[in-house]
Amino acid sequence: MFRNLRYGLIGAGRNAERKHISGYSNVPNIEIVSICDVNKEKAKKVGSEYGIENVYDDYVEMIRKENLDIVSICTPNSLHAEIAIFALMNGVNVHCEKPLAINAKEAKRILDAKNKSGKKVMVGLNNRFTNEAVFLKDYIDKGFLGEIYQAKAGWIRRSGIPGRGTWFTNKELSGGGVMIDLGVHYLDLVLYLMGMPDPSYIMGSAVTNYDKTLSRDRPGYSRSINGIYNVEDSAVGFLNLMGGRTVSFEFSWAANIAEEKTFVELIGTKGGASLINGSLQIYSEINGTCVDISPKIDKNTFYKNEFEHFVNCIIFNEEPIAPAEHGVYMMDIVDHFYDSAKKKEPLFIGSCSQVLN
Repeated sequence: MFRNLRYGLIGAGRNAERKHISGYSNVPNIEIVSICDVNKEKAKKVGSEYGIENVYDDYVEMIRKENLDIVSICTPNSLHAEIAIFALMNGVNVHCEKPLAINAKEAKRILDAKNKSGKKVMVGLNNRFTNEAVFLKDYIDKGFLGEIYQAKAGWIRRSGIPGRGTWFTNKELSGGGVMIDLGVHYLDLVLYLMGMPDPSYIMGSAVTNYDKTLSRDRPGYSRSINGIYNVEDSAVGFLNLMGGRTVSFEFSWAANIAEEKTFVELIGTKGGASLINGSLQIYSEINGTCVDISPKIDKNTFYKNEFEHFVNCIIFNEEPIAPAEHGVYMMDIVDHFYDSAKKKEPLFIGSCSQVLN
């Protein structure tokens, strides 16, 4: 019989509370023992809501004292590598919010520490775990779409700037704007569904449009009107894959559109699929006739639970669905996107997917 895994949360912000601590509190074989945030009062507040008595403002102290098996890292992006590496080298498995790190170099350091320590790392790519994505991934892997040769991905908000003037809009702390924030979600999802293909070159445009306005903020996020805003709020690009397959993408924190939209569209030789605002449609051909298929996805049952999945990976020594290798792969693409946008020209990426082999 397996003992319970001792869990600690690092970072007590919005995502930590709404996703990680609530997620792990419903998983068997987990004992939530500690929480840490540089703002100790914030950590105490969240801890009191979940009955967590051990509260820290220093993750080093928490990891050294609490004999943890697993931590979630929900801090500003710039701290991910530092904390993850320390945790891994002290025998703790890491569930790190996306992006894995501020850039590919830092992500690779985490991967190296993971390999050296023998512990596990999972990136918090929650869109891989929706029922629609789980169904679609299995459908694609069974060959129903054939070869996917064209894809689109995006997340466009009308009013959705997160934490204006906080770490989200400070490039030194975040690594970038909407591309590293929203782009990592849906560009990752489309590439994951396509089997993590080897990229060839990328062309991107990163533009800041809403740094001067005081509107268009995402509800529920704190903001600092006089804070730094030096990142892009619009990112558009084109990714060419080895073999001639293509992915186009667009992401925005704010835009003059009718309503917020998330989308993944895939076109294959046997069929196509769209996942728009969470609604899945399949397009195919039966008996020489084009057909549209609307899968009836069970909303009351989780096909895969992100938190239970990672716990089981640790207990049964299995590989996570969203491993550190995928985090390095994605950050290499993101780095090249930003370089392309800065130089205003396409850039060859090379075989960044070698890390997956």
